[in-house]
Amino acid sequence: MENFIQLTISGIASGAILALVALGFVLIFKSSDVINFAQGELLMVGGYMTYVMLAWFGLPWFIGVPIAIILSAAIGVAIEQGILRHMIGEPIISVIMVTVGVSTLLRAILGLVFGNAPLAFPDFIPNYPVSIMGARVGVDKLWAIALSLLLFGVLTIFFRRSSEGIAMRAVADDQQAAMSMGISIKKVWAVAWAIAGMTAAVGGTLLAAIIGGVGLDIAHLGLIVFPVVILGGLDSIPGAIVGGIIVGLLQSYAGGYLPPSLGLAEVAPFIVLVLILLVKPYGLFGTTRIERV
Repeated sequence: MENFIQLTISGIASGAILALVALGFVLIFKSSDVINFAQGELLMVGGYMTYVMLAWFGLPWFIGVPIAIILSAAIGVAIEQGILRHMIGEPIISVIMVTVGVSTLLRAILGLVFGNAPLAFPDFIPNYPVSIMGARVGVDKLWAIALSLLLFGVLTIFFRRSSEGIAMRAVADDQQAAMSMGISIKKVWAVAWAIAGMTAAVGGTLLAAIIGGVGLDIAHLGLIVFPVVILGGLDSIPGAIVGGIIVGLLQSYAGGYLPPSLGLAEVAPFIVLVLILLVKPYGLFGTTRIERV
């Protein structure tokens, strides 16, 4: 029972981080129809930005982390305005390849600046073990869950109450109708990329804090984001959250109960993804598209 509780909490913590990254992916797709293959690299950028603020500049976490998140949001906006905005109207495959190029560019720049070896991440989140129903669980995982829930709550209020959030919902629902109401599509795209950079930065910071290091390899988490968003629904924000938790639990249970030699911890999400898509082709919460000819 103790092992099950440990695996469950670890899976939820990992799933919460995946959901943060997937949320940015979904927002970009809903607002601009861009499939962003650089989302994992935005996660990596966020982790390194926090490392710079805390380790290089020696700022306290309550100052350094918000600055890192703001810088990551600015990088997201710079990518949208400096690169992807010029791709408006181009074939979708061209836009996808541009995001692949952006991911490679970000990885190359960070590798040049920080090197290829992982760096020890500053300890700013408590990581001592606590007892939950007899199971010993690191408190850093509980912090990850709590902070992710807090951010989801803040974003929910933003989408429902703020004018920018309402505009994003309108654009996601119908771009032409939103434009006819005077909503700036370009502004909505910039906000979407800013939020994607911000959520990825929070996810990268939490992930680096839990594993105790930051390196180029954490960008590989971006590959796991694709089962998350497709499982939950490519255009569904609640689906990104639910999909993240499901994938996180699958990875945790597969890694804990199945022989490590099989390597099923990374494969299990893709297996379940295929099975679910056989029944729900648009994901658990995705919008069913019906085309009449």
